[in-house]
Amino acid sequence: MDLGLTDRVYVVTGATRGLGLAAARVLAQEGARLVVSGRTPEAVQAAAGELGGPAKALGVVADQADPAAADRLLDAANDTFGRVDGILISVGGPPAGAAAQVTDEQWRGAFESVFLGAVRLARTAADVLGEGGVIGFVLSGSVREPIPGLALSNGLRPGLAGFAKTLAAELGPRGIRVVGLLPARVETDRVRELDAAGGDPEAARARATAAIPLRRYGTPEEFGRVAAFLLSPAASYLTGTLVPVDGGAQQAL
Repeated sequence: MDLGLTDRVYVVTGATRGLGLAAARVLAQEGARLVVSGRTPEAVQAAAGELGGPAKALGVVADQADPAAADRLLDAANDTFGRVDGILISVGGPPAGAAAQVTDEQWRGAFESVFLGAVRLARTAADVLGEGGVIGFVLSGSVREPIPGLALSNGLRPGLAGFAKTLAAELGPRGIRVVGLLPARVETDRVRELDAAGGDPEAARARATAAIPLRRYGTPEEFGRVAAFLLSPAASYLTGTLVPVDGGAQQAL
């Protein structure tokens, strides 16, 4: 299937590692041009180089908690490639912690980066996208089922999913789609860190795998292909949908 991504332009945040980079790789392989962001110049340079260099990918240092980041990223796409067709907002997971122990300061920090930063990016993108544009959110399975030990994610991700659904209804009449992805156990540094947090990563992995119908963790490439499809014109009649990428771990209807 031709996804229709050739020469389309996407901003992908958090694209120097993990799921953001996985999505950016597939978009680049399918012919899209990209503006990718991360927090350090070295990581941003490396990602942009891997994704095709100046003709195909521009790296921009940006922290999603920075109020100026949204305009800087969207302006960079327009200035460099002359258009913007979509954005994938990939927010790194907030620190682990039990609900009764997370401090006010940790809640504020996570809110700024995970929630408000993503809202600001989506709102800014909505102002510049035209018909056929798309806004994607990389969320988490915690949107539908709390994950033990991840109180910050459990508290903030469902609210962001609610914002995405509301935005989809508001932007639909303009022909702009809003979609979300709900990954679970995909082979990334973040998941490896979570598995190791209890001191026995092999046991943690075995427990998690046993709860996945496909009996294995997903690969970044598998996640990236789903993300690229949802962002592409091939998914032109999908909006307001939240797609689990979890090997069947979510059992809710």
